[in-house]
Amino acid sequence: MYFSSNIKFLRKRKGRTQDEVAYAIELKRSTLSGYENEVSQPNIEALLAFSRYYSIAIDTLLKIDLTQLSTFHLSQLENGADVYVTGSKIRVLATTVDSFNNENIELIPEKAKAGYRSGFADPEYIKTLQTFQLPFLSREKKYRTFQISGDSMLPIPNGSWITGEYVQNWKLLRDRHAYVVLTLDDGIVFKVIENRIQAKGSLIMHSFNPIFQPYEIPITEIKEIWKFINYISSELPQPNSYKDNLIRSIETLRNDVQEIKKQVGTAGMLFE
Repeated sequence: MYFSSNIKFLRKRKGRTQDEVAYAIELKRSTLSGYENEVSQPNIEALLAFSRYYSIAIDTLLKIDLTQLSTFHLSQLENGADVYVTGSKIRVLATTVDSFNNENIELIPEKAKAGYRSGFADPEYIKTLQTFQLPFLSREKKYRTFQISGDSMLPIPNGSWITGEYVQNWKLLRDRHAYVVLTLDDGIVFKVIENRIQAKGSLIMHSFNPIFQPYEIPITEIKEIWKFINYISSELPQPNSYKDNLIRSIETLRNDVQEIKKQVGTAGMLFE
């Protein structure tokens, strides 16, 4: 059982004194000290009080060593993503941590996409992936980096590395924002989305490149979603050739119209 170490750890994590916590949950400070130092054991009323105060299930307080969890997993627990509370509805994310218990950023290169498609929820598979850190990203969130292929998201170049933040609650997906989406049929795709989950139980997927038409995908065919944070590429983005060509075509058309007007005007003068 990890109850004693867990309540002490959570109290210090929140920067609270024993007096503050004891007052909040209507205990004597000496009683709280006894729990933290394993001098005494809590009754069910005390367990419920700690569970409500920290918003963490009793089973988690008793059975899980919270000191061994990463900052990301702790923040997920505190935000309500507790497997003992939500049961099978929670999306369990397999992750890796470094020697300091900080979340790694796992790399999914082009050649690993097929394996990730089937092994994304397998902790043993995730452990085989290369990892790195980006020190300017929040430790409270989980990130993963995917290599994209193709030209559907130009001007982001083919072969770029897209870093995404894990999205737990899909209802909060924002329209006209870019996401990496793991799908059953198409594998890993990088798209700008329209959130139609409430109305139709689906997402509309858009490409930056206007040559590619939008399409709709049911959320039942989606396994993971990662919000776009940044990308890394060895290539400079190419100019928007489609837009440039359109501007040139309009300019050419305008010039042709002006030339026709001149010719018509000249012909009219000849017949006067």
